[in-house]
Amino acid sequence: MKRYSALSLFREGLRAHRGWQPAWTKARPKPAYDAVVVGGGGHGLATAYYLARIHGINRVAVLEKGWIGGGNTGRNTTVCRSNYFYPESVALYDLALRLYEGLSRELNYNIMLSQRGMLIAAHTPAQMEICNRIANAMQLNNVDGKLMGPEEAAARVPLINTGPDARYKLMGGIWQGRAGTARHDAVAWAYARAASALGVDIIEGCEVAGIDVQNGAVAGVETTFGPIRTERLGLAAAGATPGLTAHVGVDLPIHDYALQAFVSEPVKPCLDTVLLYLGTGTYVSQSDKGELVFGGGLDRVPTHGQRGNLPVQEAVTAGLLEMFPAFGQLRLLRQWAGVVDVVPDSSPLIGPVGPSGLHINCGWGTGGFKAIPAGGWLLSHLMAKGEHHEISRPFDLDRFARGRLIDEAAGSGIAH
Repeated sequence: MKRYSALSLFREGLRAHRGWQPAWTKARPKPAYDAVVVGGGGHGLATAYYLARIHGINRVAVLEKGWIGGGNTGRNTTVCRSNYFYPESVALYDLALRLYEGLSRELNYNIMLSQRGMLIAAHTPAQMEICNRIANAMQLNNVDGKLMGPEEAAARVPLINTGPDARYKLMGGIWQGRAGTARHDAVAWAYARAASALGVDIIEGCEVAGIDVQNGAVAGVETTFGPIRTERLGLAAAGATPGLTAHVGVDLPIHDYALQAFVSEPVKPCLDTVLLYLGTGTYVSQSDKGELVFGGGLDRVPTHGQRGNLPVQEAVTAGLLEMFPAFGQLRLLRQWAGVVDVVPDSSPLIGPVGPSGLHINCGWGTGGFKAIPAGGWLLSHLMAKGEHHEISRPFDLDRFARGRLIDEAAGSGIAH
């Protein structure tokens, strides 16, 4: 990785940044590849990287309709955690968190992982009971989780509303010390650069219009750049995945909703944890620039739109001010939405579908960013080996036929 001095940075500013070396190669498609990944977000880029690094498959193409990281990877609130309930989910999300913990060193790129800890705050005896169960489950599954009482929880977040007029009384909650945040753009760029260095072709502005199947197996894809042949195809296109699998007659149980987020003007450091209120569904953290990054529950109108709206803004902001009345004087800088692909049991879909050689990684709902390294690791294993990794097996589409659902709506902390 090339190092830049302060003088060279200043010089680049004077010449309109025309001298920077590209971090990855913007490739044109070849006629054929050993593997093709559809979706240039974090999951797709991570899949390509692990195919090359772990499995030695270097003739790989990542096809992205827009630009890399321009979908959900760049439109989220950047939380990384593994405080889930079911052992299958804990194994999945803690794999991601462990990979995140070593990612800056592995990829030689600072992803700005800040393990500041996360508090899920409870306000009723029933919520405390759920927190107790989740904390116990996390400990049984060898993941750091701790049940806190009201005094210890309040000490973690000094500005939290504990006044006599608080609508939601703080009764305690779950603490995970390894949880935190990472820089979403940096994660995408780090995987893109590392994959490109291993020979992966990253092709932007390339839309997949169809999947070619011959004799019951994948033979390639039809794109706006023409046909591309491959016998290994991975779909990591989030809410666009059902439209792609429809080409081969596979109907996925996914519904798309908008998850809106907000950023305030920057202030001095005042919140050094990630906080989620079970009473309101509002969650918040403070960025390294001092901005408050916060969001809430889903807008339950099915959509592919990426815009916010006033009703959700009012509901989420009201939740934030219930948590921190002192924030009422802050100005809102921006609002946006990410499109979340929700499965009925609030857990992802990972596994083979349809013709031989076709695999999917989608349905992450509100958990996509935190799972990027694990999603890429597991999809690359499927594509390379043709079989499940033990961690991905429970998340196969066939769990609906088998009746082995993994209902993580409570563990997600956000009503699906």
